[in-house]
Amino acid sequence: MFQTGRLYIRKISTLDAPFIYQLLNSPGWLQYVGDRGVDSVEKAETYIVEHYLGSYKNGLGNFVVTLSSSGIPIGTCGLYQRDNLEHPDIGFAFLPEYIGKGYGYEAARCLLDYAQNDLQLPKILGFTVNDNVASIKLLEKLGLRQMGTYTFVDDSEELLLFCT
Repeated sequence: MFQTGRLYIRKISTLDAPFIYQLLNSPGWLQYVGDRGVDSVEKAETYIVEHYLGSYKNGLGNFVVTLSSSGIPIGTCGLYQRDNLEHPDIGFAFLPEYIGKGYGYEAARCLLDYAQNDLQLPKILGFTVNDNVASIKLLEKLGLRQMGTYTFVDDSEELLLFCT
């Protein structure tokens, strides 16, 4: 679907269940996103069906980021239109061994450019917890500015809100 110098970014499928299981149980995901109760590959497949496959609308959705050279999945990056927000937000998560190598920026920059240039979206939001320094730095490097805080209706945690 998208390609950069080092990455191929494509829609998630149920064949990605082993990778999604690994990602959703990685230390960073558990610390900054939270436990989603995906404790088996089978539950990862169900999670994909329930949370990802239906999200592909109007060019938005969550995508698997793979290395172009090997096809190995290393993370996810997506553009999400949430029911209670006027503008979509960008999100990303990578396996620990691929953090700090520029892959997050490369994937997120690709999707942000797509959102702004191809989809002509006037604003993109970003959310993270206040102690996720790596995500804050990446959102800022992408050109998003902190605009305050936000709490989702179904969650009590206050998140930092960023905007293009």
